[in-house]
Amino acid sequence: MKKRLLKLALGLVGVIVIIVVAGLSYVKLALPNVGPAPKLAIKPTTAQIEHGRYLANHVAACIDCHSTRDFTKLAGPMVPGTEGKGGEAFVREMGFPGNFYAANITPASLGSWTDGEIFRAITTGVNRDGRALFPVMPYQSYARMDPEDIYDIIAYLRSLKPIPNKIPAAEPDFPMNFIINTIPTKAALGKRPNPADTVAYGNYLTTFASCTDCHTPADDKGQPLPGMEMAGGRVFPIPTGTVRSANLTPHATGILNMTCDAFIARFKAHTHERYVSPTVAQNEFNTIMPWAMYGGMSEQDLGAIYAYLRTLKPVNNAVTHFTPKSKLVASR
Repeated sequence: MKKRLLKLALGLVGVIVIIVVAGLSYVKLALPNVGPAPKLAIKPTTAQIEHGRYLANHVAACIDCHSTRDFTKLAGPMVPGTEGKGGEAFVREMGFPGNFYAANITPASLGSWTDGEIFRAITTGVNRDGRALFPVMPYQSYARMDPEDIYDIIAYLRSLKPIPNKIPAAEPDFPMNFIINTIPTKAALGKRPNPADTVAYGNYLTTFASCTDCHTPADDKGQPLPGMEMAGGRVFPIPTGTVRSANLTPHATGILNMTCDAFIARFKAHTHERYVSPTVAQNEFNTIMPWAMYGGMSEQDLGAIYAYLRTLKPVNNAVTHFTPKSKLVASR
């Protein structure tokens, strides 16, 4: 009797192992499955390239992550001449489940890609070789954009100066090396609203800029906390300490008492022709917020974002924006 039970138990374990191995093999080998890259051949106009420049630098801020940033200065301004070269690191020491690096998006790397392959990568998170991209690249937001806006960004990327720069391969930890393949989905593309519909247009721009990703606090697995959308407090380790994102909801702990003019001025202060980003010393405040990038948005677009933010649910969440490294070390 005991031998029969042992055989049954071993058989059951064997079946479970087979199921698990089959499931993992499917996730690893058959996913992601977002379909083939669309057949797309963009014949850009000057207007498209310029609009793509605006979107890639100041709304989607692709150039921010895909260039070199100088974090010895406030807000980590982009180092001139590094536009699109890639290499920005998102690594374990920063709380990521592995090591990930921004791709080279200049023609030195994308020159062999089709327009459709670039479009698929931007909107579904699947690269030319069919591999999933880690969603620090906010393709889930870009998947909701108007295709025409994505076309313009592609046209602009084609115009960048080619910069040879070999990027390290991603190193996702277990189980992210399996989970990452389940994240990409087919894009649910939208339509750019009429700017006259200020709130809808502001919502569109806020999605395009992926504001929610940084301004919504997350649990220890990186998942956004329910009911806390745009309430700030997401933690970002930086060389001088820890910075936390601001509450953008219309609560007294957020932007309730900030006027539209003040909101716009906060961004534009970093794009003034006489503005020079100050050097940041050890333990001094710094931020990953790319003020100079987003500050390049038009006042109309910034005003639309403000109008949309005022429609959000107010969330009481007072945020300590910065903790110096010295205090972090002392608390351990």
